[in-house]
Amino acid sequence: MSSLPLSLGILPDDAEVLSLDQAANRLRVSPNRVRTLIRDHNLLAASRAGEPVIPALFFGDDGGLAKHFEGLVTILLDGGYTRDEALAWFFETHDDLGLCPAEALHSHSAREVIRRAQAQAF
Repeated sequence: MSSLPLSLGILPDDAEVLSLDQAANRLRVSPNRVRTLIRDHNLLAASRAGEPVIPALFFGDDGGLAKHFEGLVTILLDGGYTRDEALAWFFETHDDLGLCPAEALHSHSAREVIRRAQAQAF
């Protein structure tokens, strides 16, 4: 598991997370597929107590990834953000929105978050 690109010390302590097995169940794929998504930077993961975890906010109500999540990750990484910076960005509260981008993915503010990512990343 050490070959997985995991962010350390970035994820808020109170962020709800899923293990790789739980994420695989939600996505209806194998745990190896989840590892591939992480390695290919289509999914961001962190380390908690030495174990890989994925923030629950990255998932939609239907069990798949939140609607604009993958596109936002691509925008940020292509725009020069590191994996760690992208993960931190998802959990930085924007005062004018009153929530962080990971939460905004589940609200009417999702398109505004996409616009901000595009503006910040380039």
